[in-house]
Amino acid sequence: MEVFQPTSLEEALEVRRRSSPVVVAGGTDLMVAVNARRERPSALLDLSRIGRLRGIRHDTGRTLVGALTTFSDLVRTPGCPPVLAAASRTVGSPQIRNRGTVGGNLATGSPAGDALPPLVALGAEVSVRSATRGTRTIPVHAFLLGPKRTALADDELIVEVSWPATDGPQLFSKVGPRNAMVIAVASVALVVDPRTRRCRLALGAVAPTVVRAAAAEALLNDALAEAGAWEQPAAEVGDDVLADVGRLAATTAEPIDDHRGTAGYRRHAVEVLSRRVAGWAVDDLRALVGGA
Repeated sequence: MEVFQPTSLEEALEVRRRSSPVVVAGGTDLMVAVNARRERPSALLDLSRIGRLRGIRHDTGRTLVGALTTFSDLVRTPGCPPVLAAASRTVGSPQIRNRGTVGGNLATGSPAGDALPPLVALGAEVSVRSATRGTRTIPVHAFLLGPKRTALADDELIVEVSWPATDGPQLFSKVGPRNAMVIAVASVALVVDPRTRRCRLALGAVAPTVVRAAAAEALLNDALAEAGAWEQPAAEVGDDVLADVGRLAATTAEPIDDHRGTAGYRRHAVEVLSRRVAGWAVDDLRALVGGA
């Protein structure tokens, strides 16, 4: 096996342009497939030595995360959005979190990827680069095309992912067959943005790719506005409304039966998780408005 270990992005892109090596960052997905003999790449492009692809920064109202930033980095960094930090804490074991990267999660394109619902809920964009065509920016929801299918071209590499900064309530929750080190059977991410007064609810592992629950979002948006929750710390949103948010989210799901769970269980899980995160978000918004 030929292994390329560039120390600059330009060198990595030139290798990517000249040949078709399998790209590896943390290797937490690839090496499982290699060890199971499902994959036998003839060449690897190891990105781990490119320091400029790692880290979190803030610029002109946006948060930017390098593709090689690990889940442990996300958990430890104070500027990481709470929804993404919460999802990162649920990824595998400490060893996996120390190796797995946000760029790898995006490139794998699994609908069960833990970072993906938070990124969709945050309205994130993926920056990818080619040696010949330069940089292009793709909304995350358009980057993810289906199970392990993305819009990344053969000569491109993921450089970073970014989103508008927001300081409202952010929640992530997932369910799986055990309490830890588990691949999601269903997951939800909710971002409430006081600046735009809008909610974004993204569902993972219950459709061919991560999906937005638009009808559930609209109902929660209307309920918050009618209750005056954006201005009044005593505002209430009824349990019946929260239950309807869950039911509408479940109708968005397009789950399948597989070895981790049935379609019916996934749909029920989405309903329960969406209802819960909506309720938690209302409580957090009440506390935020009251402390303003």
